[in-house]
Amino acid sequence: MKSVKIFSAKSFDFTTDKIASDKSISHRCVMFAMLADGESKIRNFLRAEDTLNSLEIVKNLGAKVEDDGELICISSSGIKESENILDCGNSGTGMRLFCGLLSSAKGHFVLTGDEYLRRRPMKRVTAPLRSIGAKLDGRNDGDLAPLSIRGASLKAFHYESKIASAQVKSAMILAALSSDGVCTYTEPELSRDHTERMLKGMGAELHVNALQTTIAPMKGLLSPLDIRVPADPSSAFFFAVAAAIIPNSSVVLEGVTLNKTRIEAFKVLEKMGTNITYDLLEDKYEPIGNITVKYAPLKAITVEENISWLIDELPALSIAFACAEGVSVVKNAEELRVKESDRISTVVKGLRACGIEVDEVEDGYSVHGGELKSALIDSHGDHRIAMSFIIAGLLCGMQVQDIDCINTSFPNFFELLGNLTKIEYM
Repeated sequence: MKSVKIFSAKSFDFTTDKIASDKSISHRCVMFAMLADGESKIRNFLRAEDTLNSLEIVKNLGAKVEDDGELICISSSGIKESENILDCGNSGTGMRLFCGLLSSAKGHFVLTGDEYLRRRPMKRVTAPLRSIGAKLDGRNDGDLAPLSIRGASLKAFHYESKIASAQVKSAMILAALSSDGVCTYTEPELSRDHTERMLKGMGAELHVNALQTTIAPMKGLLSPLDIRVPADPSSAFFFAVAAAIIPNSSVVLEGVTLNKTRIEAFKVLEKMGTNITYDLLEDKYEPIGNITVKYAPLKAITVEENISWLIDELPALSIAFACAEGVSVVKNAEELRVKESDRISTVVKGLRACGIEVDEVEDGYSVHGGELKSALIDSHGDHRIAMSFIIAGLLCGMQVQDIDCINTSFPNFFELLGNLTKIEYM
């Protein structure tokens, strides 16, 4: 278990086009290429553990993959039964979306993951898929991996989800593409919409009306992808928080997706007082541009809406809350408890170790702004917890344990961080 010591940083002006590529889009690129007629071309693919596991899985499912280190070309003649167990590593996105993709494929498939993923709940995906005829099973009545899938004929559905989850929605959309009729999926609030955007761009008959998505089954294979994966705003946000808490600092984050379901954390930081501007450069599969973040004193805020758009960024936002004047409140965030760690518990424990007063409730927490102090933080194997408290260390110094998990989403995080401060590995 590697740990790192971070030293406090001076004011900085930093521009980078090296933010890690978007993980959510990278996962989807390799999966959706399995549905295409012809060769899909993917540039700027995220070469991190989670996404490379998804790439390896599609190889095991029969895809032909050519990779020169810059361009990945994927061709598929249909999903083939694999003789290997399919390892999703630490990725809940990978496991849940593959459940939808494989639920109608001919053959038998087994999905597994690391010790953390095998503890995460899967019934939120397996239960709705079972209800339309999918043959899925696993530990604890299909709630825990390893998961077993035997491809089956799927029925058309009209499903109303009780949670706003892009993973559940995406799994059901992928199942709908191979069902026996037109399907609808309704969610309580709009979750991330990369799946809808990308599949529509490939020619799928898919229509979004407010909170309801209507999906027609595929009449044939879709058009292949030709995409450059944008920078991940969830990864970029760590450096946005750094600029927001270090006086007289600024950062320009280049080539980031500006999808409204992905930049809500930046909007929250704006409302807290940070000076943020957005420059749109292109808009094909995704709106892409640059984000400039400049320091200004922070004020407390209450966050209770669009939580599904913030689920990955709330740990980093919590560092900003700790530096703000007043009490910041997070509500309606129960979903944080079933991520790579119980993020409510790990954020609360970490902030308290740093001398910040925090009140915990079942669906959120309140952070009393104060002075962050150096502490020893256990990431609990959660990459976003690790990176959030490392960013806090730019203000006060910090030691963070179990940092190998950062490689699942942001393998060049420390390379970029080294432009701002001194780092010691322990």
